[in-house]
Amino acid sequence: MPGSWADGRREAAAEQERLLQERRAAESARAQALIDAFVATAAQDAVAPEPLVVQGYRGGRARTGLQGWYLKADRSVGLDTDGRFYVLRADLTLRERLRGLTPRPLPPPLIVGEGGGDGETIDMAAALERHRR
Repeated sequence: MPGSWADGRREAAAEQERLLQERRAAESARAQALIDAFVATAAQDAVAPEPLVVQGYRGGRARTGLQGWYLKADRSVGLDTDGRFYVLRADLTLRERLRGLTPRPLPPPLIVGEGGGDGETIDMAAALERHRR
């Protein structure tokens, strides 16, 4: 059967993708548990939240209307006071720079910055701990 090898490879690739997605979902759930614990005690134990701003890839900034904490020194990712994780970099239009924008929350990673181009990574627990008083 000529198609059986190709079918087997396709099935194997689909299984690998499924396992990868399961691993990412489990890691995201663990990261969210860390975030939820942080947010639950932030009023007493953390520094005050600040306005989160999106930085443009080619310069400029845009207000978001969100309050929270930056998780990396370059302010490229953040966490709002409701415990949602955001990437705070975008290709901004002039309109967005003037009027602001609302970024979409993403599933949080256990390692903040993993796979990013700048090479800076930090464990989610360590990133949150930086904001404790």
